Amino acid sequence: MAAAALTREGGEDAFRRLFRFYRKRDASDLRGVVDFSAPGDQVFRSQLSISAVSDQDAYRAGLQPVSQWKAYGLSGYPGFIFIPNPFLPGCQRHWVKQCLKLYPEKPNVCNLDLHMAPEKITDLWGQSKEQLRRKGSSKWEPRSLLEKLRWVTLGYHYNWDTKKYSANHHTPFPSDLAFLSKQVAAACGFQGFQAQAGILNYYHFDSSLGIHVDESELDHSQPLLSFSFGQSSIFLLGGLKREEAPTAMFMHSGDIMVMSGFSRLLYHAVPRVLPNPEGTALPSCLNQALSSDLPVGSVIEHSSDEDWQVCAKYLQSSRINMTIRQVLAEGQKFPEESGTNRKGQATSEESYHENSKAKRHKPNTVS
Repeated sequence: MAAAALTREGGEDAFRRLFRFYRKRDASDLRGVVDFSAPGDQVFRSQLSISAVSDQDAYRAGLQPVSQWKAYGLSGYPGFIFIPNPFLPGCQRHWVKQCLKLYPEKPNVCNLDLHMAPEKITDLWGQSKEQLRRKGSSKWEPRSLLEKLRWVTLGYHYNWDTKKYSANHHTPFPSDLAFLSKQVAAACGFQGFQAQAGILNYYHFDSSLGIHVDESELDHSQPLLSFSFGQSSIFLLGGLKREEAPTAMFMHSGDIMVMSGFSRLLYHAVPRVLPNPEGTALPSCLNQALSSDLPVGSVIEHSSDEDWQVCAKYLQSSRINMTIRQVLAEGQKFPEESGTNRKGQATSEESYHENSKAKRHKPNTVS
């Protein structure tokens, strides 16, 4: 296969070659991409800690009981767990709405902070919803502010210049997302997990995420959790060095990935966003209605029809990914730093995401 042949060529590192291969808009050879909906030889079933999460807590987080989840590992990647969509019907909508309507608001940080005045980016949702609702299929229509969003940081805000977190740039982590993360981590054997930092990535069909390792957290004993919503993507998981050829896999709406242990510090990237495999405007799991009978204490909220129309229009050409991590071990503190500057928290929208229309920008290695 073409993808396999690329890994044997000299010169450019193996990861970069496959990234470029899958990045091509006309890349048609996807036979080597692992599909967890039809697991092949490299895939095996992973055991979950069913008793670590009560059914009630799973319901409160918008998840099926853990006993009903399917979880898979990959040969050669100990600590990697892939969980195909374990969300209850309609519950993905809550997280999509939070990522578009609530989480981008202050005091959280986003890529727009760098090149727009603060008063221009208040209420991104309010400024964008009518434009999104009326949006047609033309590529020449001006983009709404929400469509210009590339990343949002939560909790401990990652500094893109220093590639560090710091104690003096922290805002409260969203309680609903912390609860969801706690249940998923516990089901995967990490009952002490604390959601302390999050990076939300907003992709369009011309977006990609450069080759990088998530190593800025001071505690690597806890997993990295990844949640995907909307259109699909190809995810590349490599090794400890870029010379090691990565494994390509599909990620679809609702899928969860957990990188822990050996796999916690592996190179990875997203070279390409793809239309969902059902061939419809949205995957069917996003068209399911939320139950009217939510459990007591549920973190899931009903979305109005008006709000969901805006979210659905956005997702017709987009994908949202939430990555959650624990920064500090229990009782651990940040090392003393001098002259920390909060102005360096944002970077250009293209230095984290690659865009096919911005060829001059090379992928960045970031957390």
